Amino acid sequence: MNASDDEITTRLRAGASNAAIVRELRVDKHRVSRIRRNLGLPNVPLQPLTLEEKWATKTRKVDGGHVHWTGSNGSTSGTPVLSYRGTLVTAASVAFRIRTGRAPVGQVLPGCDYRHCVAPEHVEDEPGRQKAREQLRYLTGGTARPERCVHGHDLAVHGKFQEDGKSYCGRCKTEQRAAHRARENARV
Repeated sequence: MNASDDEITTRLRAGASNAAIVRELRVDKHRVSRIRRNLGLPNVPLQPLTLEEKWATKTRKVDGGHVHWTGSNGSTSGTPVLSYRGTLVTAASVAFRIRTGRAPVGQVLPGCDYRHCVAPEHVEDEPGRQKAREQLRYLTGGTARPERCVHGHDLAVHGKFQEDGKSYCGRCKTEQRAAHRARENARV
């Protein structure tokens, strides 16, 4: 975006800070400072960004309605992360809050095929994913999930759905993973 001097002047006269103008119009900070000086306007004290505003400074819209994360990534997972007031949050969880107005439950993941997409419309928390997968199960002719798994776990509590709508027991899967890790650690 190539903002005109008139656009910058309008924002300056409206009381915006240099940093806000640079962020919003994506212009050079020296250009904004020069225009402010030429207009004889005093500097505006910096206002701390909200979490959502800081998130927006680290995103870029791409084709297909996706949003690419330009900020930091988790060291081992590559998950887009953001440090805000001493706390590390995932970019996807902020996108979820922007869309829903509430904190997510569980892990927030994109439902599209764009790796680590943080478009608010593309991310969903665990209950949202499970609900969509359950609906898919019924739409594809699936029947209601059984009350208990083969090991007797209550599927109203532990039941989950795979992406294709097939049901499984989350507790059994957790126990299987733990047993597998124990076997792997015993070999080392």
